[in-house]
Amino acid sequence: MENVSGLLEDNEKLVTDFNAQRFSSLKTFPDFYTFNKGLFYSHRDFEVFLKKLEQNEDSAIVSGLNPSAKTFQLGHKVVFDTNLFFQKKYGIPVYIPLSDDESYVAKKVKTREEAIKNGINIIVDLIAYGFEPKLTKVVFDFYFTEIFNNAMNLSRHVTMSEIKAVYGYKNEDNLGLHFYPAVQSSHVLLPEIMYGVKNTLVPIGPDEDAHLRLARDIASRAGYSKPAILHARFMPGMDGLKMSKSRPDAAIFLNDSHEAVKKKVSSAFSGGRDTLEEHRKLGGNPDVDVPLLYLSSYFLSESEAHDLRSDYKKGKVLSGELKKMLIEKVNAFNDNFKERRGKVTFIQVTNMLLENNNNQNLDKIEKIFEGLDLNI
Repeated sequence: MENVSGLLEDNEKLVTDFNAQRFSSLKTFPDFYTFNKGLFYSHRDFEVFLKKLEQNEDSAIVSGLNPSAKTFQLGHKVVFDTNLFFQKKYGIPVYIPLSDDESYVAKKVKTREEAIKNGINIIVDLIAYGFEPKLTKVVFDFYFTEIFNNAMNLSRHVTMSEIKAVYGYKNEDNLGLHFYPAVQSSHVLLPEIMYGVKNTLVPIGPDEDAHLRLARDIASRAGYSKPAILHARFMPGMDGLKMSKSRPDAAIFLNDSHEAVKKKVSSAFSGGRDTLEEHRKLGGNPDVDVPLLYLSSYFLSESEAHDLRSDYKKGKVLSGELKKMLIEKVNAFNDNFKERRGKVTFIQVTNMLLENNNNQNLDKIEKIFEGLDLNI
């Protein structure tokens, strides 16, 4: 099925057309599942980041999120787990800009209040996922307005022609969209601009690379260090196609019920044969089987994934059995997440907010928090 393997075309284009380096070319990398399993396809200066990190240079991770949705999907797992690995092993801060302003100007949300409410939900989710509040700093642009001051300074180092070339914006698009790349560069460079931390890593999906290429260009022109980049491999939705907000049923969300997970996984694209007899004789196609891909990537050890792939290819394991296994794994993971979410406190939320939030903002945030359903 080409629509599964073909997802990596976007990853490959970053290497062939935009000078990213293949992750497989690295001689050394951290001993962690996202790296060992090749879940990152390419990078920019990752080896430089690692060397400085190992030399105990002050370091940081920037990992932005868009509050146009209220919760995460399983596809975030690679980046989240990688961020947590560095946070726990090295004790480095993770900065999470919530682009509430971009959500609004791009009309992904109807009101600024909706973006803020979604953002508070995201903070609760981050805490439930395992991020340490005192080492994780969330930025609301509408509240932490220093972002805009920094963006104004950076805007002198990028032209409208570049913005149009990178993003395809037209004169008819609103002015907020044209200015937002300067804001996003302010996000990426926040650790250095605000705290003097020059060694920064930004893990992203390949579709976000254009933003980071521009931010790196702006950084060098403005006298800042270029952040290192990691490009995660594209993961398909349950239907084997690139995940899209227009097809929510193809994505598994962390707040999905057992019934929703079962329905989505049961309809997932598989590499099984048309009949049981044919499958037992010829075996399944592990290269296109979505449940097998999710199991291998997220829930099984390398040896377990190797054995399961082999048994599936030989016809010893059926597609239905893979789906059942994935349903059990996802529901257990989601149940654990939901249990932790129900215990999140407002103090933890405030500890995650970047400083300089005044009492009026905190009062608004507390009111939103009190209105949330933590027991999703």
